[in-house]
Amino acid sequence: MLSLACASAVVAAAGPDPIIATRQSSMKEMAAAAKTIAAMFDGKLAYDAAAFKAAAETIRARTGPTLITEFPSATLGAPSGAKLEIDQARSEFEALARHIGTLATTLATKAERAPASITDDMRMGTGPAMGGGSLLGKRPAAAQADPAKAPAEHLLHLILQDCSSCHSKFRQKVL
Repeated sequence: MLSLACASAVVAAAGPDPIIATRQSSMKEMAAAAKTIAAMFDGKLAYDAAAFKAAAETIRARTGPTLITEFPSATLGAPSGAKLEIDQARSEFEALARHIGTLATTLATKAERAPASITDDMRMGTGPAMGGGSLLGKRPAAAQADPAKAPAEHLLHLILQDCSSCHSKFRQKVL
């Protein structure tokens, strides 16, 4: 019992696992980038095409395969916020990471060609949601919708929805 307590103290003193630290840093960078883009579309931050491009690239670089590699089995559970359930539903987790990556790559591609000011075709419209559908009827699977046809603002919302879905299932609060 004493040796277990000593081992735990040594691990705690050594600091967090480098993979966990990298993962947490990536998540914070993605959140800051998403907030920057959202603030531009909300008019809370002056639109800047270069900042939009940099923020979109930050999200793209940290999603997809990169995101998957930041969640190896040995780093799940305490003291990390990543639930052990990631391993039990690895294919679902990886599908979400790849989907976010696809959306982020599309957003970064659009940001690469971003004009000097926000244009109407960058904004979400008032028409049907990407992929059609309604609250009353069946909606086609998100995978069927072509992200390249979605405006940049809508892509950001879809990315944030995927982030929320992943966090609600695979993230735990760490005290």
